[in-house]
Amino acid sequence: MPETPAPRVVAVVVTFNRLALLRDLVDRLAQVPGLAQVLVVDNASTDGTGAWLAGREDVRARTLEDNRGGAGGFHDGLAWALEEGADLVWLMDDDGLPDVEALPLLLEHRDLDFWGPVVAAHDDPRRLVFPIRLPGGTRVVHAMDDVEAAATDGLLPDVVIPFNGVLVTRALVERIGLPRAEFFIWGDDVEYLWRARRAGARVATVVGARVLHPATDALGTPMAFGRTTYNHSPSDLKHYCMARNNLLNLRDYRGWPHALAFVAKTVWFYSFTRPQPGRLLLSARAMLAGLRGDFTGHRRYLS
Repeated sequence: MPETPAPRVVAVVVTFNRLALLRDLVDRLAQVPGLAQVLVVDNASTDGTGAWLAGREDVRARTLEDNRGGAGGFHDGLAWALEEGADLVWLMDDDGLPDVEALPLLLEHRDLDFWGPVVAAHDDPRRLVFPIRLPGGTRVVHAMDDVEAAATDGLLPDVVIPFNGVLVTRALVERIGLPRAEFFIWGDDVEYLWRARRAGARVATVVGARVLHPATDALGTPMAFGRTTYNHSPSDLKHYCMARNNLLNLRDYRGWPHALAFVAKTVWFYSFTRPQPGRLLLSARAMLAGLRGDFTGHRRYLS
């Protein structure tokens, strides 16, 4: 019986004004076995990224005319990878750093459609950067020990942290389309994952594969006397996009009760947990814009 040919794996990196991190990532990708090509989408960086990329012979780069955020970058980059003949596309931001063996470990699970590594903290690799809700319940874990204990045959089924070293098959992209470029940032990855699940994609996290990532904003800030959490960010740009995009994701994939519960959480959080009347106004403006189909309001917060 003839052997199945090795898939053509193309990495897509989206970057904006983080040249030092991009250098480390590109150098690391040069060491990863099984990678056919590296494509970098530069969101009109102003820190010398374009000139540095022009001097690299081991990557191909495109500089967009303006900053389209992670959503626009992955939309363009994923389409570009398919044009380049990719069978599998390895998607990542510029601030992640995959272990050298991460891709070979992921490729041991070719029966999946959308799968990726554990995303661990740079300063403490036994701690998760993004909390994971374990399959089949409401338990949320923050440590590698808990993930390893919950895994079955090295996998967490139906769980993945999108766009942080995830693999997606060409067949799945052709079936569900590209990420929503208009989301700009925040929620585009979740929307793509939920769209994939709705289409029946086989999703999992490979517990042995790892990408290191800097710590994030206060994801999962406790509220309502510790009964729940809220994804608070000090950045008005991030919050605007989160409020707009998360409301639409919940409405479209979970239904209006979940969407309205998110509105109520937002009101509670910025009324009682961290009182900020200005944030209530910003949240309302973002949510109403999303419901109207207006995806331009975030531009006022771009610096």
